[in-house]
Amino acid sequence: MGAALRYLIVPALLTALAAYGSLHPWPFPKQVLSVVVAGCQTVAWLAGAWFASRLLDTALPPVGMGRRAGRGPQIPRLLSDLLHVVLYAVALVGILAFVFQQPVSGLLTTSSVVIAVIGFALRNVFADIFAGIALNMEHPFRLGDWVDTGGGVVGRVEEINWRATRLMTLDGMMVVTPNGGIAGTRFTNLSRPDPRLRIQMPVVLDQDIPHAQARRILMSAMVCTPEVLSDPAPDVIVDGLTLNGVSYVLRFWVPSYPQAALVRDRVAGAVLDHLERAGIGLARHKQEMQILRRRATKRRGSGVSRVAESLLRGVPLLSAFADEEITQLAHAMVRRELRAGTSAVRQGEAGQSLFLVAEGVLDVIHRREGGGKVTWARMRPGDVFGEMSLLTGQPRSADVVARIDAVVFELDKEQIDPILRRRPELLDGLARLMAARQQSNEAATAGAADAACGGGERNAPQEMIGRLRAFFGL
Repeated sequence: MGAALRYLIVPALLTALAAYGSLHPWPFPKQVLSVVVAGCQTVAWLAGAWFASRLLDTALPPVGMGRRAGRGPQIPRLLSDLLHVVLYAVALVGILAFVFQQPVSGLLTTSSVVIAVIGFALRNVFADIFAGIALNMEHPFRLGDWVDTGGGVVGRVEEINWRATRLMTLDGMMVVTPNGGIAGTRFTNLSRPDPRLRIQMPVVLDQDIPHAQARRILMSAMVCTPEVLSDPAPDVIVDGLTLNGVSYVLRFWVPSYPQAALVRDRVAGAVLDHLERAGIGLARHKQEMQILRRRATKRRGSGVSRVAESLLRGVPLLSAFADEEITQLAHAMVRRELRAGTSAVRQGEAGQSLFLVAEGVLDVIHRREGGGKVTWARMRPGDVFGEMSLLTGQPRSADVVARIDAVVFELDKEQIDPILRRRPELLDGLARLMAARQQSNEAATAGAADAACGGGERNAPQEMIGRLRAFFGL
């Protein structure tokens, strides 16, 4: 309240003093008195317009002036400026009519031709001005919003002035768009009512790829991208059937428009990575596909074993195994499909097999004794789980649940047992990797500080070697 009074006090005092000066019986000669009175009346009219404009700003402050003029509803700055112009125009008309005794009607008639000529010459400027007033009154967008005005121009609203709107693009360029052009065309506000934005990314895969498999791979790519929002959930739809393959569309949500390009790049990279891990490529022209298929037939046999072998070669646990041993394990692995929400293994159950994720995403969830759950990790294509049970026979330490539809390859103890019996020296490398994995799980459950305490870290590999030898009878 005090700030508002200080804001009004100067024009109010000036108006009051000028009005008093025009009414006070000054002891001046008649000619001097008329000049003094006319001057005081002129100042009174102008100061009155000044006081009225500040009073208007106090009652209805323009946007960006609320802290100065006090609380209350705010109006667009363009509308506030227009009302100020009207108040000063009324003051000028009052000065001409009541101070200088000029016929206002004649003045308006004389100036109408001039106004018409100026209006015709500046019709586009006036159109932009009134369009700016309309935009400020309707608020289809505000400062800071991201707006697509069409024609490939997308930018953040930096300023809305009398004639134009200034947009800052992601490239750091300032685009000045006339208000008339924005108001006269369709534009899209990318920030309202919700800043979240859905992105659609087309991917064409060969029609020989099973529909369910394609969905699993593409869904896992989106789920494994941290920047993709989980709510609303991403999905995959079939957009069309073309001569070169099936056109899928990945639909996912990003937090806001500025992040769209980055998230699209991350999802595209994840799609290529997951397709490569599954031994699948993007659709090609049919002639080229026929050549590639003939070459692939000469090179390899079963597609399932090829995928399993490719994934096994990327497992650090088996890095010391020879190529023929990896090939032997790949042909022995069993392919299993998991529906979303089903468990590959359950905590506490017995097991002696390892699982390799080929498609989809799985969550590793540990159930605590006192209640509650903790998520240890998220398994994606190429990841391995269950190695403790495979190599030591100990019960499963966590639930592994399919977050989306998934495919895993299972490797049983009976398939790796002959290799370890032939090459018992492999146990040393396996023991070190297993000890490191066990300590990582303990850190996730009890905290890194507790897991690092004590002197067990040095003896963990030796203890693990003993467990491996006992389990395999070596």
